[in-house]
Amino acid sequence: MRQLFGISVLFLLASCSGKAFLFTSFHEPADKGLRMLYSFDGKKWNDLDTVLLQPKVGEQKVMRDPSMIQDRNGIFHLVWTSSWRGDKGFGYASSKNLINWSEQWFIPVMKHEPTTVNVWAPELFYDDIRDQYMIIWASCIPGRFERGIEADSNNHRMYLSTTRDFVTFSDTKLFLDPGFSVIDAVILKKGEKEYVMVLKDNTRPERNLKVAFANDPMGPWTNISKPFSVSFTEGPSILKMDDQWLIYFDSYQKKIYEAVQTKDFKSFENITTNVQVPAGHKHGTILPVKRKWVNQLIKKLKR
Repeated sequence: MRQLFGISVLFLLASCSGKAFLFTSFHEPADKGLRMLYSFDGKKWNDLDTVLLQPKVGEQKVMRDPSMIQDRNGIFHLVWTSSWRGDKGFGYASSKNLINWSEQWFIPVMKHEPTTVNVWAPELFYDDIRDQYMIIWASCIPGRFERGIEADSNNHRMYLSTTRDFVTFSDTKLFLDPGFSVIDAVILKKGEKEYVMVLKDNTRPERNLKVAFANDPMGPWTNISKPFSVSFTEGPSILKMDDQWLIYFDSYQKKIYEAVQTKDFKSFENITTNVQVPAGHKHGTILPVKRKWVNQLIKKLKR
C-alpha cells in the first residue's frame, strides 16, 4: 500500500469556532454533477449555484449521493453513486481546493458478485481505532436474503470496504444485515467508545429513518430503534452543534428537506421550521471545515 494520506479529524470538531459547513449535493436528474451548499451556523444553507465536478465514470455517468471528507493534509476525498442500476462499484475523485479535481476512478467493490443489482450511496467514515477509512454502501443481491413485500431486486443490505490511501481497498464484506432491507446508512462517533448509525429501513411498510448503536464502528450494531421520521424519508446527513446533533433528511414525498435535533439519539425534536435548505438540493454529506475553505471557494467561483 502507498503511504497513508493522513486522516481528517476536522469532521469530529463541528462545534469549534471558526468553522463552517459544506453540504455536498446533487440536483435531479443527477447527470450534471457535484453541487454544494455552505453554512456558517449549520441551519441556514446557501447554494454555491454551480457544478464543481461532472461525472465521467459508471454505466450511466451520474452523480448521486456524494459523500466527502477531508484529510489532515487538506485533501478532499469524494465518493458517489455512479449509476442508478447496473454498476458494480462507485465513483471516486480527490481535490485540494474543490475546484480542480483528480482523474475520476471507478471502484468495482461488487465485481465479485455478478448478480448485484446496484451500488447505492457510498458513505465515508474515518475509523480512528484502526486508522483507516471505511466506505459503506447498500447493494441488492437477489435471492441472498429473506425479504418482505418489497421486490427481490429491492432487498438491500449494507456492505463495507476499507482503505488507507484510496488506491488499495480491502475485500468487500457484508457490514449490516438487520433482517430487513436497509439503505442510506451514516456512521458518527458520539463518544470515546460510542458510535451511532442512522439508517433507512427501506421495507415497504416503513421507508423511514432509525438509529442503531455500537461500541466499535465495525460493529456489531444493535438496538435498532423505532423510526424517528415519518415514512418516505431518506438520505440522512448529520452535524454536531454544541451539545446537539442535527440530522437533515430528504422528505421526498413532501418534496422538502427536514431536520431534527437530538442529544441522545433517543428523543428527537423536529426543527424543520428553523432551518433553510435551498430547493432542488438532494442528499449528500455535511462536512465541517475551516471558514477559509468556504471563503476561498466563494472567491474563486466569483472570478
